[in-house]
Amino acid sequence: MSQQESQPKDVKVAIIGGGVAGSTIAMRLSEIGVQTTIVEKGTGLVNGPPMCHLHAGGNLYPDISTAQCLKLLRQCLETARIYPNCINVRPTVITIPKVIKGEPLKLLPRLQILQKEYAKMCEENPLNKILGEPSNYYCLYEREDLEELAKRETPKNPKCNDDWLIPVAKEVDLDALKFPLVLVQEYGLSSLRISATADLALKSSPNCTMKMNTELVDLEELEKGWKVHCKDGQNGEMSSFEVDYVVNSSGYRTGSVDNMGDFKRQRFVELKAAYVTKWNGAGSVWPEVIFHGERGTPLGMRQLTPYPDGHYQLHGMTKNITLFNGGLVASSDTDAQPQLPEHLESKITVGWEKEELLERTHSAINHVAEFVPSFRSAVSGGKPLYGAQQIPGTDASERAASVSFEDAKRYARAEIVKGSGALDAANKICDKLRELKILVSAIDEHWTLEERFSSSLSLSEKAIQERADVIAVERNYPVSLARPYSYKSTPTNTSLFVQFKTPKSVISSVKADNVADSECDSDENARSDLDSDIDSNSDSDIVFSNTFTSTSKEIRPDSAPYVNTIAAVTPPVTPPGTPTTAKKAKSRPNSFAARPVSMGKIRMSWLKPNLVDGQTINTIFFGKVI
Repeated sequence: MSQQESQPKDVKVAIIGGGVAGSTIAMRLSEIGVQTTIVEKGTGLVNGPPMCHLHAGGNLYPDISTAQCLKLLRQCLETARIYPNCINVRPTVITIPKVIKGEPLKLLPRLQILQKEYAKMCEENPLNKILGEPSNYYCLYEREDLEELAKRETPKNPKCNDDWLIPVAKEVDLDALKFPLVLVQEYGLSSLRISATADLALKSSPNCTMKMNTELVDLEELEKGWKVHCKDGQNGEMSSFEVDYVVNSSGYRTGSVDNMGDFKRQRFVELKAAYVTKWNGAGSVWPEVIFHGERGTPLGMRQLTPYPDGHYQLHGMTKNITLFNGGLVASSDTDAQPQLPEHLESKITVGWEKEELLERTHSAINHVAEFVPSFRSAVSGGKPLYGAQQIPGTDASERAASVSFEDAKRYARAEIVKGSGALDAANKICDKLRELKILVSAIDEHWTLEERFSSSLSLSEKAIQERADVIAVERNYPVSLARPYSYKSTPTNTSLFVQFKTPKSVISSVKADNVADSECDSDENARSDLDSDIDSNSDSDIVFSNTFTSTSKEIRPDSAPYVNTIAAVTPPVTPPGTPTTAKKAKSRPNSFAARPVSMGKIRMSWLKPNLVDGQTINTIFFGKVI
């Protein structure tokens, strides 16, 4: 018997609002056979405030509680599992400018707690390893690290943490920042690809009805449920239908639906905007970069979020960029719906004046350019991403909320602040339906998270991407905002970089772990015996590999000796503060291992974060033919 056939078909739920919360809840309920109806005033799903992060740990919010951060981490990892094709895989660099109070190292205790919790979650279920290895969750970079990275060639396809920091090292005004910088595996989240996923999954579901361009007019309470009265946005026709349960997922308009049910609930509503710009990135692939600041002041946080094809989304937490005068409003004792000023409400319902758009975009560019001077050449890349978000309760810093209930009235309200709260809300609503005996079946009790979203997860990456491209065009956004921006970051290997002068006929690449004991009578034999796949006449890197065991919690030697042979590069058994001269490899005339080099200088680049006593580290050695 299929998942849907084993679930009674007589449970009916209305979901008011088709944002990320409403869509996720609809997918969750329809998967177990609940007859779900979405009532959405707009023409498409998931078309609310800008989303650009998973928020895996709340690292963008230094002032929220550790408890919220841990909750966000779990919500985000589970969200990434149900929307795997909607993740932009790139790290985030967090900086604290000198003009801002606070020290970067104050972030460490929270980062360590989050890293430990992430490791625990990965151990619980390997599918949670969304952000790479737990040991690579965050890394610290001192100024001297950045200055050294600035000397390197900028990679077109970053593969490790150091690669990601190269454009930052070259383009950011390091004199204006406190150190260390923090690189954290905080990935991006594409609202356009989430919209595409929800649209494809729900349109194909036999258990979901989508009433788009339809406005909720009233809720009428019944003995066991509700009668939902709607108005068609195109022809004005009225219609109604009865359900066993109502889920209010109306986003910033949640209070207006509460008013229909005569429910009192305190909340804030805040209008925010992010700005789309175009910049060549100084020819680089960038991570996201955050410059912390004091919210609502001219020194407010700056956020540079990269997308393909040179598009960047900008946030500036000042009142002339992302925030607005009068843009944060609260509900009252008589009205559950906070009321935005009319001129701000019209931005959502009508649109923006071109002059204000250009002015705010220009302000956002200049705001970022205070720390990235070359960014002043950026230009407007399209209309802003904007919308209002609700914040439930009386604490405007709340970020991890998901859902609340009116038990006696068969009514729930999704109250997510961040998109990652949608799945948590969906699961709690399923539990509530069973608690109230509305939903008797426990068919999904032992399903995995992936089984609970099997229909949406069966969608192909190609289908999601094609639909997301269309949605971007329909909403007048650059298609690049719908495209993946994914370059998985790996730890920076503890490395020896060896430069030397030698004939170009030397083998350009040798397979790991075969160097020290290799003897070859000719270059050709060496290339064959050592399984090289790089042309011997190229100027490519020579790569060696070995391991060592760390003896201190932080190993950062400032100097290193010289070596006088190519294959002589071997690590010390235990690396001291300054490594010893490398041992010579076994050699005979014309052998690869005995080829001389002229004063090749070793420079150490150490694994971050700090090493643990006795930890075995894989070590790669690179040599460049000059």
